[in-house]
Amino acid sequence: MFFEDVDQDEEITLEYQVISGGKYDVDVFIEDPKGQVIYKETKKQYDAFDHTTNLKGTYKFCFSNEFSTFTHKVVYFDFIKGEEDPFARDVGAHITVLTQLETSCVTIHEALKTVIEYQTHHRLREAKGRARAERLNEKIQWWSLGEFCLILGIGLTQVLVLRSFFTDNKQKQSTKI
Repeated sequence: MFFEDVDQDEEITLEYQVISGGKYDVDVFIEDPKGQVIYKETKKQYDAFDHTTNLKGTYKFCFSNEFSTFTHKVVYFDFIKGEEDPFARDVGAHITVLTQLETSCVTIHEALKTVIEYQTHHRLREAKGRARAERLNEKIQWWSLGEFCLILGIGLTQVLVLRSFFTDNKQKQSTKI
């Protein structure tokens, strides 16, 4: 369970994605300071929720895995509150008209935000792929161990069967003399 203090009429965004575990799904809910549920989803793999707050106070959000007690899950989430000011401006200067330098700064800032979003997306995909590869590697190790035991058992059985062929013949020959 996570808690965040938010002002009234502030924009909040919750983005989440299950990276590993089970069927990649969790239950999610968000409550306002009065305890009213403003967002609730069950068994979702990923989602994004935008909301403008009506109350000032502590909002809580929770990810639940109660329906799947045997598998642990890793969840990425990003909780954003408020709008980001691209750069701090003096209150009295250039309120209405942006200079060419300020316009360039805003453009670069927006481009960097896009790059950050792409990087986050690729990090999540890489983490998912890594978890899948580790699970596959574990299965392959167990399969290889099973094959090793099976080959060892077959080899020992063949040796014992061949020995029994030769030991039976020697005992029969020694009794005839």
